[in-house]
Amino acid sequence: MPPTHDPTPAPKYAWQSSFALLIALAALALPSAPAHSEDAAAGAASGLPFPRFVSLKADKVNLRAGPTRDHDVTWVFTRAGLPVEITAESENWRRIRDSEGTEGWVYHSLLSSRRTALVAPWSKKDESFALHQSGDGNARVTAQLQPGVLGSVKSCDKKWCRIFGEGFDGYIEQERLWGVYPDEAVE
Repeated sequence: MPPTHDPTPAPKYAWQSSFALLIALAALALPSAPAHSEDAAAGAASGLPFPRFVSLKADKVNLRAGPTRDHDVTWVFTRAGLPVEITAESENWRRIRDSEGTEGWVYHSLLSSRRTALVAPWSKKDESFALHQSGDGNARVTAQLQPGVLGSVKSCDKKWCRIFGEGFDGYIEQERLWGVYPDEAVE
């Protein structure tokens, strides 16, 4: 079998081979640029798990079609404290979903880690839900809350949550709230 010819010219100086090897090793050691997609990797930006609930910090929050200010505004939230669920992250942007299923991207500084919840936003407006003095279905009822009432979450034990707001403070069954997960303990 005749010898094969390698078309790659041999380096003229020995340091050229070493330099090429160093460049190749450095390229392998550098982190890859993150892919920019609407399905960002879990915890990529903040390191926090998602999905997770947070609340809106401002009375006016623009919801955008993508994770930059160049993307169109698709919705404007006008209620500070509204609970939203973070479903993805991309650098300083968070993809969120509200209780009605509306999704889009908001800038991270417009969100707060303060936990809030809506009382049964999926229910009919003529229903009401008992707020109890303690986390017990037999405890005294202190108020009846309508669907969509917004409250701050003080604690949850996976069955009952203590919530409070203007004119109320008490315990409601955790499954009646949007803003906490059914099996989540909140302290």
